[in-house]
Amino acid sequence: MKEKIKHPVRVLTLAAITGAFIGLTGCATTAQFDELQAKVNAAAADASAAKAEAAAASAKANDAVRIADEANRRSMDTESKIDRMFKKAMHK
Repeated sequence: MKEKIKHPVRVLTLAAITGAFIGLTGCATTAQFDELQAKVNAAAADASAAKAEAAAASAKANDAVRIADEANRRSMDTESKIDRMFKKAMHK
């Protein structure tokens, strides 16, 4: 009969120790939570800054494309004028 009583006591003791261990080590402290929140906030700020820089870079790239298109148009106009002048000179 003592054998049967010892076994449930051991199980109960083991369960209590396991529960206490999980309860004490498994919960995050407020400091750990605050540290994690600070890291999340820093990552969000970095992402926002990267997004702003990407938007600025995109705007500069669009300006560069616009300037290149204008330069190409002027180059084609100049080529056309030179061609007309050459043909006019050859016609005389």
